[in-house]
Amino acid sequence: MGQIAAFFDIDGTLHRDSLMMEHFKRLIRYEIIDPQYWYSHAQKAFRNWDKRMGNYEDYLLEVAEIYLNSMKGQNKHYIDFIVHQVIETKGDRVYRFTRDQIYWHKEQGHRVIFVSGSPDYLVERMAEKYGADDFRATEYQVDEQNNFTGEIKQMWDSHSKSEALAELVEQYDIDLDLSYAYGDTKGDLTMLQSVKYPVAINPAKELLLEIKKDEALAKRTKVIIERKDVIYQFDASVEIL
Repeated sequence: MGQIAAFFDIDGTLHRDSLMMEHFKRLIRYEIIDPQYWYSHAQKAFRNWDKRMGNYEDYLLEVAEIYLNSMKGQNKHYIDFIVHQVIETKGDRVYRFTRDQIYWHKEQGHRVIFVSGSPDYLVERMAEKYGADDFRATEYQVDEQNNFTGEIKQMWDSHSKSEALAELVEQYDIDLDLSYAYGDTKGDLTMLQSVKYPVAINPAKELLLEIKKDEALAKRTKVIIERKDVIYQFDASVEIL
């Protein structure tokens, strides 16, 4: 029998917002990135989502592209202090249920692993903060001078997360039939499908609709909705409006 693992997405699953967005806004505040990147591009995408006029995953993908373009040419060492600030000031802005589950898994001796589409340099700090055993994240490539090239190896889509899981299973001898996964968007679908105990945290409608296509998956998927100081729990077979 292999090890039991718990795989956690971060943005929207553990963190109540996007680490990438928090970093982006702080870079603009310090004028390391031209504020026009926000006003001419990201602000429109944010407003559409904020008014519930757009798809959440489309919003994240649009912002991720803007963020990537704005990071090109920036020096990784130069922005490390802002990365540190983001985790120090926003790293505790998490869902209580997910935070408590991380601590519970650690108490049980399970291997805790973060699998996130956020930049690797942010996820690494978040993994350190919560004592994760390992992590996989979107890798932002740098050149010989440690400047961002504008190229990435992404980790926010379902296929990439599936490949990451396969690699982690082999590396740590993980038994997926005894393991857990936590996610909130369609990009987390294969991660949830792969384990015995999938948990959807405040899931996007697109994720729930995909889960409901598989009756067995819907029955074993626990759905958690956390609002204010109340946590609601039900299975994914419920009707979606």
